[in-house]
Amino acid sequence: MCGIVAAAARREVSEILLEGLRRLEYRGYDSAGMALIDNDRHLLLHKKKGKVSELERAQALDPYHGCTGIAHTRWATHGEPSGANSHPHISGQRVALVHNGIIENHSALRAELQGAGYDFASATDSEVVAHLLHRELEAGRSLLEAMRAAVARLEGAYAIAAVDTQHPEEVVGAREGSPLVVGVGIGENFLASDQLALRQVTDRFIYLEEGDLVLISPSTIQILDVDGRPAERSKTRIEAAVESAELGDFDHYMIKEIYEQPRALAATLLCEPDHSISDTAFGERAAAILDRVQTVQIVACGTSYHAGMVARYWLEELAGMPCEVEVASEFRYRKRVQHEGTLLVMISQSGETADTLAALRNRSEGEFIGSLVIANVDNSSLVRESDLVFLTRAGPEIGVASTKAFTTQLVALLMLTIVLGRRRGMTAERERALVGALQSLPDHVQETLMMDPAIEELSGAFIPKRHALFLGRGIHYPIAMEGALKLKEISYIHAEAYPAGELKHGPLALVDEDMPVVAVAPSDDLLEKLKSNLEEVRSRGGQLFVFADIQSGFANEPGITVLPMPHCPEVIKPIIYTVALQLLSYHVALQKGTDVDKPRNLAKSVTVE
Repeated sequence: MCGIVAAAARREVSEILLEGLRRLEYRGYDSAGMALIDNDRHLLLHKKKGKVSELERAQALDPYHGCTGIAHTRWATHGEPSGANSHPHISGQRVALVHNGIIENHSALRAELQGAGYDFASATDSEVVAHLLHRELEAGRSLLEAMRAAVARLEGAYAIAAVDTQHPEEVVGAREGSPLVVGVGIGENFLASDQLALRQVTDRFIYLEEGDLVLISPSTIQILDVDGRPAERSKTRIEAAVESAELGDFDHYMIKEIYEQPRALAATLLCEPDHSISDTAFGERAAAILDRVQTVQIVACGTSYHAGMVARYWLEELAGMPCEVEVASEFRYRKRVQHEGTLLVMISQSGETADTLAALRNRSEGEFIGSLVIANVDNSSLVRESDLVFLTRAGPEIGVASTKAFTTQLVALLMLTIVLGRRRGMTAERERALVGALQSLPDHVQETLMMDPAIEELSGAFIPKRHALFLGRGIHYPIAMEGALKLKEISYIHAEAYPAGELKHGPLALVDEDMPVVAVAPSDDLLEKLKSNLEEVRSRGGQLFVFADIQSGFANEPGITVLPMPHCPEVIKPIIYTVALQLLSYHVALQKGTDVDKPRNLAKSVTVE
């Protein structure tokens, strides 16, 4: 969501800050700003509603320079997108501060500070932190002491970076519930909400823990733990990304990432020479924990939740393992009764999803026998705090609408199904067959990508439409949900998904010639029932678009447009059909002229509730 970049250096840092913001654009935002301290200890501020390019334009027209500074991209929570509500926030022409997260007691703090004579220029919760910090500095505290006193008053989640004109070579930071990382340089140090923002300047990072405070200068890094004691945090060197985060020959990151899926899927599949899946793919401690698993509880949000829903079918059918799947924002707040021997599985592309992270942190003692995270970002909070970890090998995913991260999550979940299935009597022959299906996946996805021109042609029928209905049965119902989510995310067409058998229980009332109906129709045991459901649509004038296995017997007829899908092993069909629906949503959005990579109001890494 919101992005933070900060620098304390012996060289001019405005371009470093701007480049950091550019690298964070994929997270989603509505405004951007930057504050620098110049050589005369003046606080210089640019902030603009809109894209980072607007901030760049302001800097080009009126260049500000300094060796110490902070920058921010904002995703609105409190206060509409505007210049006034953009970060950084200023207090007393002395302090500039940026903040990610939500301050829950901001109203009470605002009233207190207004009573003390502070004027507020914004409607944000973040501005209270700037004034609290200023008040503590005016009382004579050091920058680090002042930040510690200020955050002691806060309730909620935050990642904060701030500068003070009276300490012109220092940046102070704090972390509670939102990610913050230190970038370690030579004669310069940095802070950011995401290591990606700093890969231009360093490959060495320190990941702050909950409650940590940090003070950086060009030559020093000082960290205090939640109790205010000096703390040592290990440095991590991050190797170069497997693939570039640049667009290359593609027009958008989304289509680039769709086409990267064969490589990403192949890289994610970790199998042994005998076509088996080793427990150690999930960590060195995996066997001891997995041996005790009797049931699985999956917790996730958005697209990752859909991956969990697919996994439930696999775990129960192939492994005989009971499984529950729940949206993290609901799971974390309800009273729960867990079965004995439950493994908590969390799925998150970023590894920083706030509600999913809270599910891990707020579990009661003994509630689960262990925790496993499936994520795409190493050293993220979920990865560091979970008992077991499976890192997908999707590479950088910049487009807000997840594509390759989702399909690689499905590969990881099918691998988990196999290792748990072995403990429930799955034969070696069955395991080899499933692994063989996974190994064939990149070729089948490549075959699906060759259908791109046909899908592009089909997508034109959706341009004048305002609504769409997606249908699937069995394991393909969550794939229909994912297809509907992708269409609404990037084309802004209202789309819903239903199990096809539920049509007559309500959704059929919506069907007419203006409601396109997309059906996921693999050749499986539910095919004939699905055909009957689709006849219900056709008889009421609905326009059907059927993604059908070439062996399913569907044919183009009046009211039915069929897109023949490659025939492939049944277990990997959910992934194959997902790729086709990703292409559909991309081409619809492209023709509607929306911002494919940065859809309005959305963020890539959701780090607030």
